[in-house]
Amino acid sequence: MNIMLFHSTHGLTPAVRQAADRLRAAGHQVWTPDLFEGRTFDSVEEGMAFKDELGKEELLRRAVLAAAPYSERGLVYAGFSLGASIAQTLALGDDKARGLLLLHGTSDIAPNAQVDDLPVQLHVAEPDPFETDDWLSAWYLRMSRIGADVEVYRYAGAGHLYTDPDHPDYDAEAAEATWRVALGFLDGLQED
Repeated sequence: MNIMLFHSTHGLTPAVRQAADRLRAAGHQVWTPDLFEGRTFDSVEEGMAFKDELGKEELLRRAVLAAAPYSERGLVYAGFSLGASIAQTLALGDDKARGLLLLHGTSDIAPNAQVDDLPVQLHVAEPDPFETDDWLSAWYLRMSRIGADVEVYRYAGAGHLYTDPDHPDYDAEAAEATWRVALGFLDGLQED
């Protein structure tokens, strides 16, 4: 699969590069655009402040420019936290998208969004301060209504960024379970 993998508010960190390498080792082509142009942040607060300074429109513009040269190939959009919300926005606007892999995050859904059985897989902590139960229930229903084929996996007791080995939220068991399921999801897309 051709995968466009977007980073979290921490920026393009070694953990994102390691995730991309893991996907490549499984036979996928992976791009990891640096939407923060080299800036990385140790805290969510610093990263969010920088994201807010850039503005949502600029962030999406950078993401679209990064994905555009490859979108004709049929991309799987993927991302971590903030990157997941960006991946979701792009996938819902790309009629050639092959799938959507969300790690630790979701986004609002545009009122006019419509997809044709887009495979979507979400992996999120339970509980997650950024992805509350009420929000996830409403998100799931909206995604289903617009035509997405959604699977949600919850990881009890894990922290928000539990797949990042360099982050205090890291949970090795939940991370391995996530990657096992996610790689199966991607393999299933190749068979389509």
